[in-house]
Amino acid sequence: MAQFIDRRLNGKNKSAVNRQRFLRRHKEQIKESVADAVNRRSITNTETGEDVAIPHKDIKEPIFHQGKGGVKERVHPGNDQFITGDKIERPKGGGQGGSGEGDASPDGEGQDEFVFQISKDEYLDILFEDLELPNLEKNQINKITEWKTHRAGYQTAGVPANIAIVKSLQQSLARRTAMTAGKKRMLRELEEELDQVKMSEPAQLLEEKRLKKEIKDLRKRIDTVPFIDTFDLRFKNYERRPIPSSQAVMFCLMDVSGSMDQATKDIAKRFYVLLYLFLTRTYENVEVVFIRHHTQAKEVDEHEFFYSQETGGTIVSSALKLMKEIVTDRYPIGEWNIYAAQASDGDNWADDSPRCRELLTKNLLPNCQYYSYIEITRRSHQTLWHEYEKLEDAFDNFAMKNIRSVEDIFPVFRELFRKETA
Repeated sequence: MAQFIDRRLNGKNKSAVNRQRFLRRHKEQIKESVADAVNRRSITNTETGEDVAIPHKDIKEPIFHQGKGGVKERVHPGNDQFITGDKIERPKGGGQGGSGEGDASPDGEGQDEFVFQISKDEYLDILFEDLELPNLEKNQINKITEWKTHRAGYQTAGVPANIAIVKSLQQSLARRTAMTAGKKRMLRELEEELDQVKMSEPAQLLEEKRLKKEIKDLRKRIDTVPFIDTFDLRFKNYERRPIPSSQAVMFCLMDVSGSMDQATKDIAKRFYVLLYLFLTRTYENVEVVFIRHHTQAKEVDEHEFFYSQETGGTIVSSALKLMKEIVTDRYPIGEWNIYAAQASDGDNWADDSPRCRELLTKNLLPNCQYYSYIEITRRSHQTLWHEYEKLEDAFDNFAMKNIRSVEDIFPVFRELFRKETA
């Protein structure tokens, strides 16, 4: 009976199936922990996963065990303080096994938690679960072509760095076998004949001398076959294959007039980062265009977009006009999926708000996959909000929400991009 012992090292993903089963089983608790993490840490911090804590009582499973049965009283050896019948009071500060404050309840009943780490991808999967991009289309009429390197067999010429050692040795072995097989067979026959001559009576010295000479010459011819020859060398072959990639452009429009303080800009920044992460999970190529405006609009880099200070009033239509010009010049409709997010505190010249609605209706919304407007304010809404409300009913690719504090960012984001159910 054969016995097999598996001595292979455990792969790092050996328990991946069990891990996914665990994540599915405790999905609700994990989603709650991720939702808390969104409010606890910066949205921009997405380079790591998240520690998730689940109470032990939620992961316990029913088990069968043998009951103790009966009533037993015992005093353990080494006890010199208590006798049978003594009652021991619970410690007021919790048990000795606690790790610190909060490990035990006031009555001494500890509440431990099971803590584990979820990866960045698992964190984002749960973060964006049940979300989708509305009006999703992959415009690829004149798509960008990316190139990816693939292995494509072997070739007989190449650079030393690409030598396939195993393949070259296999070719060497095949060549040496083909070139020496006949000679080795002949060598064995001569050696057998020499043995017979030596054992014959009377001895045939001349025949023995001839056979030895032939054997020596044959071995010399076998030894002259090189172990490896340039003909044997094989090199790994690589080829670049075109890979079409869908592409999207994300327009970030923000009011930077005197009424927009840094706290309001930080809220807008977190919303933009969420949108960018969401887009990168759908499109392989995402470009970002930053447009800031007060009375005039300007395309800027990210740092200037969020941190430069301006004074003066607000004319929102200047940003919409600049976005229209950039789309016309650099992002053809048939090639790019266009998304836009506009952040403002609601301030605008009263006579400019109808002009904004007209620009969106005629020029921008017909060409956008999705346009979202967030108003970051605790005040009552002004003319810009009321004009935009007229667009919400007319266009299904337009949405608007009010954000009052940092805690509203993720709930508002989920509301804007939740999956539509039948």
